[in-house]
Amino acid sequence: MGYFYLAIAIISEVAGTSALKASAQFTRLVPSLIVVVGYGLSFYMLTLVLKTLPLGITYALWSGLGMILVALVGVYFYKQSLDFPALLGIALIILGVVVMQLFSKSLTP
Repeated sequence: MGYFYLAIAIISEVAGTSALKASAQFTRLVPSLIVVVGYGLSFYMLTLVLKTLPLGITYALWSGLGMILVALVGVYFYKQSLDFPALLGIALIILGVVVMQLFSKSLTP
């Protein structure tokens, strides 16, 4: 269940972060509510994740995968572009997650 809760935490954080721009500095109600609910749900799910996964691994996965997804949301919804260094950084984050999943013995609590 830890990874399921982590997925919910990541998706909620991405939704909250993505709505920040649309909230127009919290002057628009619906996007502002998405920000608050998204972050609240994300942090609650993280507390559940930490019952089964170590803190460092949880945070690395949550922040790394969240960063990648927020970058993709920026490209798709906000028409932002990613240059080569940004794409390289995203590739390195993905590589880091793969290395942790395949080789790290830290994934067990």
